Amino acid sequence: MTWLSSYHSDIRRARNRVAAGSKILETACGPIEYAEAGDGKGPPVLVIHGAGGGFDQGLDLAQGLIQHGFHVIAISRFGYLRTPLPEDATPAAQADAHAAVLDALDIPRCPVFGVSAGGPSAMQLALRHPERVTSLILMVPAAYAPREGVMPRRMSALGGLMMDLTLRSDFLFWLALRVAPRAMTRMILGTPPELLEHADALEHARVQIVLDHILPVSTRRLGLRNDSAVVPDLGRFELERIEAPTLIISARDDLYQTFAGSQYSAEHIPNARFSGYPTGGHLLVGHEHETTKEIVGFLRAQPAVAMVE
Repeated sequence: MTWLSSYHSDIRRARNRVAAGSKILETACGPIEYAEAGDGKGPPVLVIHGAGGGFDQGLDLAQGLIQHGFHVIAISRFGYLRTPLPEDATPAAQADAHAAVLDALDIPRCPVFGVSAGGPSAMQLALRHPERVTSLILMVPAAYAPREGVMPRRMSALGGLMMDLTLRSDFLFWLALRVAPRAMTRMILGTPPELLEHADALEHARVQIVLDHILPVSTRRLGLRNDSAVVPDLGRFELERIEAPTLIISARDDLYQTFAGSQYSAEHIPNARFSGYPTGGHLLVGHEHETTKEIVGFLRAQPAVAMVE
């Protein structure tokens, strides 16, 4: 099979994957793409994906919750896949859209799981709509830390014109995945590629799925550009006002430098617990089983979801 035919096969598969399984929800904040998975009778959990994602990344991230009987609602944030990018796409505006999704689905309140660049809007949801958030999980969140140089300059290592050119071209992105997977693991996933040298086959497969599921990248371009503009300028949120019990997870060698912000947030959110790993990178390589166990245990400890077995 030639490279061109291989690309056409892969991109067709990627486009078919994101075209199936999601719906458009008309909300007070405009149309929002979402998908549901897991036990429809189980406690709902709102999953907010990171940079390069969409509802599909949310479903991937929530597989452990799905397997443990939770009802997962995974959205596509502003500018990702079929959710349009409005003029105001700040974390606060996205938080209002998250609340509007819960309104449209008739979910009064639920746990919220925010990952990476989905962390800021998850925190804003807990601040702006505290009555909707029963508990808060933040995994490798983009979060403020007071020391200079801690926040990454951009959520994606692709910058300026090169970033925009690559994000407009599914072929260029696909080609980079095929010819430089180690570089893409480092640059795009924020994970030291050497971690995979000692990882098992399941972890290798998980990392590859994360990379492959960024395709088609052209339909995520606007969201990626917005995250790249918003995240570096994140200010300090009023963490002391977050009422929801909170679990924050990060790794010290996360190349997006989320460790310090995670620690800082946990120190200032009144009912927060921080779980930090020395290694794992942005994808927490080698810790998927541990993090799933910790998240499920944390959720089950909350009165609203204690019935999940």
